[in-house]
Amino acid sequence: MMPKKIKAWGLKKCDTTMKALDYVRSQKVVVEFTDYSVDKPSAAQIEKWAKALGGWEKMINRSGYTWRGLPPSETEGLDDKKAAKLAAAHTSLIRRPLIEYEDGTVTAGFPPKVKALF
Repeated sequence: MMPKKIKAWGLKKCDTTMKALDYVRSQKVVVEFTDYSVDKPSAAQIEKWAKALGGWEKMINRSGYTWRGLPPSETEGLDDKKAAKLAAAHTSLIRRPLIEYEDGTVTAGFPPKVKALF
């Protein structure tokens, strides 16, 4: 049987990301990790993630320092396309870790319901 594989995006310096990926690896899942502060995803890729998640609201962390530091002119009236451009410019807005599964589904963050997938 082939081991499960995922693609994970996040920040190497993020404790939540690293703890989540350690947990996933402990479940014998192969992780292909990309630090998006180094290898930035395109706005088109981020828009695909937003669609897979059911909208940009599920992908963007609106309680973090980055969001709070942005002027209202950048954060008002967002749709998936505008949010994707904003997240491409400020990758720390993307909930961590963002995980792409082999079946094409995507999750953002690592709450218990995501942990249960492993």
